[in-house]
Amino acid sequence: MKSETQRTLIGVDVGSGSVRAGIFDHDGHLLAHASRPITLYRSSGNKVEQSSREIWQAVCESVREAIGAADVPVTSVKGIGFDATCSLVVLGQNGESLPVSDENHPDRNIIVWMDHRATGQAERINATAHPVLKYIGGKISPEMETPKLLWLKENRREVYDNAWQFFDLADFLTWRATGDLARSTCTVTCKWTYLAHAKRWDADYFRTIGLNELADEDFVRIGQQIVEPGTPCGQGLSPSAADELGLPVGTPVAVGMIDAHAGGIGTVGVDKGALHNLAWVFGTSACTMTSTENPVYIPGVWGPYYSAMVPGMWLSEGGQSAAGAAIDQLVSFHPAAAETRKQADALNVPLPVYLADLALAKFTEPSRTIELARGMHVVPEFLGNRAPFADPHSRAVIAGLGMENDLDNLIALYIAGLCGIGYGLRQIVDAQRHEGVVTDKIVISGGAGQHPLVRQLLADACDLPVVTTQCSEPVLLGSAILGAVAGGLAPTVREAMQKMTKLDRQFDPQERYRQLHKSRYESYILLQQTAKRIRES
Repeated sequence: MKSETQRTLIGVDVGSGSVRAGIFDHDGHLLAHASRPITLYRSSGNKVEQSSREIWQAVCESVREAIGAADVPVTSVKGIGFDATCSLVVLGQNGESLPVSDENHPDRNIIVWMDHRATGQAERINATAHPVLKYIGGKISPEMETPKLLWLKENRREVYDNAWQFFDLADFLTWRATGDLARSTCTVTCKWTYLAHAKRWDADYFRTIGLNELADEDFVRIGQQIVEPGTPCGQGLSPSAADELGLPVGTPVAVGMIDAHAGGIGTVGVDKGALHNLAWVFGTSACTMTSTENPVYIPGVWGPYYSAMVPGMWLSEGGQSAAGAAIDQLVSFHPAAAETRKQADALNVPLPVYLADLALAKFTEPSRTIELARGMHVVPEFLGNRAPFADPHSRAVIAGLGMENDLDNLIALYIAGLCGIGYGLRQIVDAQRHEGVVTDKIVISGGAGQHPLVRQLLADACDLPVVTTQCSEPVLLGSAILGAVAGGLAPTVREAMQKMTKLDRQFDPQERYRQLHKSRYESYILLQQTAKRIRES
């Protein structure tokens, strides 16, 4: 066991399919991490649900295992930070779970971020053209919480009426750890329409869209105390939570944030800093986060949000609902996928990683792999377009397929799909540039973006340098940074970012392939527009 004088931090990340906990030293070096799977319950009607009880149990197990693996005394822990997906948690009196759809499954009390059951409600909200929508890119998404709350009111009225608290998942975790009902400016500003720059909810918005009860009761069920990420919660870990986590009572707990934004905190401070870098989290979904000193209104890009990621700065947020998941879906269609997956499984690597390895083995220069995808184009919008069009009805387009059914053709399809992800990112960057927001570099994080081939092709597709950071778990680091501020190891989030994030590598776009990617990007836009025209005809 290491010295009792050592100072450590814990970052906890709750993703779509797992909970992870990381132990860091106060300089941002990862000492150990552990994870536990969590269940996603899918059903018809685009419903995806989870259990807050199961998630909290996985948090406790992961933290205990990570502490043991790091071999540090629990007294060394000076702060804990939580991040989570922007999913809606519904609790009744005394904190019991309330079922969000099927009464036969009372434990399923979370509507997961990717759940699109509230698409109709979102469209009706958008039809109001309420001024609040100006701060979410002009259109609300069914992934956000007020459409989901409206769905609950209209379809599960008893649950809606009997709910004691509606939490974003990150805020549920800090409440579960401390008993503090404070909400994060990150969660409620990005997903609940809280106006952080004005420090208020807009009661007229809630009454206009049909959630008048929440306004009439002065928002007691969705948050009356809104504070910035990194702010200490209550008196720290409660006795019961401390016992479950195996940590001392009173250990400082930071107000948390959305998982993608934690990835932003854990990466975007490198090199020239947040004003020059776009943070891009490439996982199951993808999220872009751009910080500005003043508000910038970009159609189809969420925000501008004040103090939603870096306190004191405005955030514009884009991305796609399916990114790594879109690649998985794409390659699964191919006739060679089943046999190739067996080969990947034998090596204990995911199929996309295996395909990237095979593509890279064909060329000494990663950028040359685009030659494999000549004539093949993919618009990977299997779950709609989050940005810059805010179109949940958009769907994928695959062009250029022939009769080939071999492994080489599967690799080509994978490369085309990966470039399609890059062109979607480029489209967001272009939309922001049109409004005066210039990005110098893309700082990448997320499990789907770890392969060097992926990073190089994305740099080529976007025509921007792609930068990586040294920490292998930047989302966990982002949460640990919040814990450092709550625990007094850093005075501000900005200073903690500068101290704990470190530059690793830079992947520059290759001049030789610039014109080819420009041409393919134009084809991407043409296919996207054509698909929309067909759908609307």
